[in-house]
Amino acid sequence: MDVKSIYTAAANRYERASDLYVRCGRSGVLLPKLSLGFWHNFGDEAPYERSRAITHYAFDHGITHFDLANNYGPPYGTAEETFGRLMDDDFRPYRDELFISTKAGYNMWEGPYGEWGSRKYLISSLDQSLRRMHLDYVDLFYSHRFDPLTPVEETLQALVDIVRAGKALYVGISNWPLEPLKFAEQYLRERDVPLLIYQGKLNLLNREPIDEGIMDFCHEKGIGFIAFSPLAQGLLTDRYVNGIPSDSRMAKEKFLRSENLTAQMLDYIHELHAKAVANGRTTAQEALSWVLEQKGTTSVLVGVSSVAQLEDNLRTVL
Repeated sequence: MDVKSIYTAAANRYERASDLYVRCGRSGVLLPKLSLGFWHNFGDEAPYERSRAITHYAFDHGITHFDLANNYGPPYGTAEETFGRLMDDDFRPYRDELFISTKAGYNMWEGPYGEWGSRKYLISSLDQSLRRMHLDYVDLFYSHRFDPLTPVEETLQALVDIVRAGKALYVGISNWPLEPLKFAEQYLRERDVPLLIYQGKLNLLNREPIDEGIMDFCHEKGIGFIAFSPLAQGLLTDRYVNGIPSDSRMAKEKFLRSENLTAQMLDYIHELHAKAVANGRTTAQEALSWVLEQKGTTSVLVGVSSVAQLEDNLRTVL
């Protein structure tokens, strides 16, 4: 059987729309409360059929927002290549139902023009991303991190010109401090390319966007907020309640290290797990619920390595 012809999206994928979607700031965009992140489970090291199964399940349950970046993989660029393959195999008929984002800012290629926030890097990177993803445009393009050495006006004008060139419909910023964020909001608004959304790390162990006033500012100005790492790369799940599983990120010293699981941290995880059980939830659902309950949160990015994980996460909102 030709695998390119077998996927038809679930007819009832929008039945729970009133429960699932949130307006992004003061824009016309509605985003699902849970969005699918392609950070580390969709590159060349991940089986393609697993990626297909996860994205099928996501879209069949109303998740319309897929979040990528130029250097997602591993290796760099391969998550976008996987997405391009998914577009050709499954999602081309549904392009206008999807909200696709990508980013540039971190190291992507060798030499002085392969990272940060110059006009050359941002525009070149997006052109490469569009080729990898087999798209004419993305719905949302982010500056992935603040560049302290490039004039902020250069970075922001590149975002403006990307929208005016039709390569992106909206722009966002990620991992920017509060003061540059304030400047960006005004600069973009004055050029009729309003800042749609801010992406920041937010979870029960890291509340910097709240503590630093970023979420309050976004809420005041009508900017959406999307949280990444809501489960602290797996710490805030049932995964480590009974120690370190042999197949876990922590066991492989991959982004999480065993020294992160201190006695104090383990006590916190046990407390969170007990609270979740009392509420009839998993630990992950409890942690996701907290992020979603914060004032100004539009959506939460989940990065999963199985359909079962995504199914568990979705029970938080459906």
